[in-house]
Amino acid sequence: MTLLWIAIAVLLLPALWLLVAPLRNARRLHDQQHAFETNDTSAEQNVAIFQRRLTSLEAARERGDIDAERFEEDRLELERSLLEDTAVRARRPLKPAGAGRLVVPVVMVAVVVVSVLWYQQQGAEGDLVLLAVQQEVQNDPEGSLSMYIERMEEQAERQPDNPNVWSALFPVYRETGQMPQAVDALERLIEIEGRIPPLLAQLAQIRFFMAERELTDEVQALVDETLEQDPRQPTVLGLLGVNAFDKGDYEQAIDHWRRAIANIEDPDTVDSLREGIRVAQERMGIEPEETVGEGNGIRVRVALDEELAGRVDDDDTVFITARDIEGELPPLAVVRAQVSELPMTVTLDNTAAMSPQAQISQVQEARLVVRVSPSGQAMPQPGDLFGDLESVSVEPIEDAEAVEVVINRVFE
Repeated sequence: MTLLWIAIAVLLLPALWLLVAPLRNARRLHDQQHAFETNDTSAEQNVAIFQRRLTSLEAARERGDIDAERFEEDRLELERSLLEDTAVRARRPLKPAGAGRLVVPVVMVAVVVVSVLWYQQQGAEGDLVLLAVQQEVQNDPEGSLSMYIERMEEQAERQPDNPNVWSALFPVYRETGQMPQAVDALERLIEIEGRIPPLLAQLAQIRFFMAERELTDEVQALVDETLEQDPRQPTVLGLLGVNAFDKGDYEQAIDHWRRAIANIEDPDTVDSLREGIRVAQERMGIEPEETVGEGNGIRVRVALDEELAGRVDDDDTVFITARDIEGELPPLAVVRAQVSELPMTVTLDNTAAMSPQAQISQVQEARLVVRVSPSGQAMPQPGDLFGDLESVSVEPIEDAEAVEVVINRVFE
């Protein structure tokens, strides 16, 4: 922290220097202004010009070029002009060069005080303290997880409104099996950050496992609140997959886990969900992949054309399908979703296969077809909306970039 305040002082020095700089030139500027005002002859020049014009005007009257009435009008105009020119020359007395010097140190002190107070309110001093605590525990030969928790709990008392304190404590509590403390930390974090989907999903997950994998009313309420804000929230979808698996609804579990995988970037979590899909497929009597989590596929970003948005409802079914180019095989991969989830990104790989005999890894290119079905039927119906994309390369999922399919046509 000492280095931090030194850095703040170094940053304040240029500002203070700018405040002091005018004082160094005050005497020179005062003398220059005084000399200018002393030697200023603009008033005399204006009077001389007035007299020449008045003489010229009188000569014109004597020659008969203008009458007496015109002479009076022009003379009044000259006098008015002279008054205006000489009026602006009136100056206030020049103040001494040292006037106002005492204000500068007052302003300098005010700048320093305001800067320090502002940083204490808006700066990241608290986060720097947290970082120092982490480094201290890591560098301590006797450092341990319990020491880290103890130090962070001290910071929680000192910085109760710092969300980073609670976001650091929550996962540590969870990993050490202190579930009630984890819930308290997470609920405190939600109070500070708001009821946003990722935090609500984490709370639903931990309460779900605390209830011995039972979807209680409290957990269900959290799930519903999360999905209302973000229908693609992967943590909640993973939780629903576990619940469906425990009930023996393996098809539903696979569907939830596939949708979760499409929105997860952590490879370890993806591998865990794919392992769950493999086990569910075994329970269903479907031959699972030998190397789940590896292989080729396609990442697809699906969007709905705004001009067609009024023709569908949020709960209409969306079928995202990959087919072989020749059209000789059954669908290679199918993912179901809802219109409310669009736009969304999904992964089509062997875990989304309908049959072991027709898998996306068996082809080098595939045709993508995305269809919105109000009836929810697998076969296209007149009035269904769809979009497609021809000849999409099938490549390793880890390296695949999402291709975009826009639902922009009506099936006749």
